[in-house]
Amino acid sequence: QVQLVESGGGLVQAGGSLRLSCAASGPTVKNYALGWFRQAPGKEREFVAAISWSGVSTYYADSVKGRFTISRDNDKNTVYLQMNSLKPDDTAVYYCAADYTRIAGMKGDYWGQGTQVTVSS
Repeated sequence: QVQLVESGGGLVQAGGSLRLSCAASGPTVKNYALGWFRQAPGKEREFVAAISWSGVSTYYADSVKGRFTISRDNDKNTVYLQMNSLKPDDTAVYYCAADYTRIAGMKGDYWGQGTQVTVSS
């Protein structure tokens, strides 16, 4: 069992930056790849970024490559999503996910409750 709690969402102007955090807990959390998904109003949830348990491997959706950076601190059991050059199209609820077996093609075995990111034009 893995529990995930996101924080750091908010309202930002286009071109601005935000950093999301996801605190993970559970006895085996360090064995899980962690990632971020997002869901905009009226759209399906989509993959954003993922990072392996070691932090060595990272994957990004094409739409965020070069703008977003995922990282994790295993001492703090926390994964971060640094979001730069934000666009109105990045507006969504962002969800943290944990996956035991998949990094690329992450589906998510456990999910956080989500944090709202709104980018104004």
